[in-house]
Amino acid sequence: MKAAQLVALKSPVVVNEVPAPVAGPGQAVVQLKAAALNHRDVWIQQGLYPGIALPITPGSDGAGIVTSVGSAGDESWVGREVIINPALEWGSDPRAQGPKFRILGMPDPGTFAEQIVISTAQLAPKPAHLGWEEAAALPLAGLTAWRAVFTRAQLKAGERGLVTGTGGGVALFALQFAVAAGAQVWVTSGSPDKILRAKSLGALGGVNYRAADWSEQLLKSAGPFDVIVDSAGGDGFPKLIDLTAPGGRIVFFGATAGNPKLFEMRKCFFRQINVLGTTMGSPVDFAGMTQLVAARKIKPVVDSSFPLAEAERAFRRMAEGAQFGKIVLTM
Repeated sequence: MKAAQLVALKSPVVVNEVPAPVAGPGQAVVQLKAAALNHRDVWIQQGLYPGIALPITPGSDGAGIVTSVGSAGDESWVGREVIINPALEWGSDPRAQGPKFRILGMPDPGTFAEQIVISTAQLAPKPAHLGWEEAAALPLAGLTAWRAVFTRAQLKAGERGLVTGTGGGVALFALQFAVAAGAQVWVTSGSPDKILRAKSLGALGGVNYRAADWSEQLLKSAGPFDVIVDSAGGDGFPKLIDLTAPGGRIVFFGATAGNPKLFEMRKCFFRQINVLGTTMGSPVDFAGMTQLVAARKIKPVVDSSFPLAEAERAFRRMAEGAQFGKIVLTM
């Protein structure tokens, strides 16, 4: 079978012929129809993770059809359309992942291939209303957004929410999920066009974070906010404190703009503000996420798609950071 692999760090991905996988006990082979990129894949390509053993087939998101299983008790999966939960071995504590937790795509061979072998515990039925590209776009970003919005921040209907950096996969899911839950949501972006597109998904408004007074604009027009979802961190993070309502929650799952400078702790404790970290999610989170998507017919936003043979083009699109939604590979 064909797989897009990294054979050297800081080098283009190449498509190689590799042995087809065989299902062991408790495992299934999935004939992949589509797989989606995440920033994690580009960071692996750039060598920004420890312990990378080459060659590696990256890719955390995938959707396809189960072709075989390794245990007789799992035969009901054969022929079914599925998506893959990329959060491997979360552990027994729903509050945080355990020591064996890892994300599919490194060190385990990932989804940028024609087939993958995976534990049947990581399979879920593909939501029937989604096409293959949409389904592949869902797992990692959808799981991360679900846990951030509902498990950690516990967003409720009628609350006011802010999602920063709209355009990225997790941010768009956070917007869609919060709107579906009955929240009033605003966004930030460095692109006026992305703000307009976010409005088409249910955002009530947004501001350009490149403006010197972006936080003041938000506070005057929409804030303060009960829940803020952020992945950037950086020097703008202290302004999120000012935008948070008393008793509000700030939940973050990344620091793409770097670690923030010290913020005024008095503002947090006097106004009872909760600052919450999160990453990925538990099996319970994944089940809740897929149920919401299926029940409310939520459709992931796909920015662009590329055939597996052009995987490096997809990586460069991700590295540019100009996408609105998920970048997908098709098999």
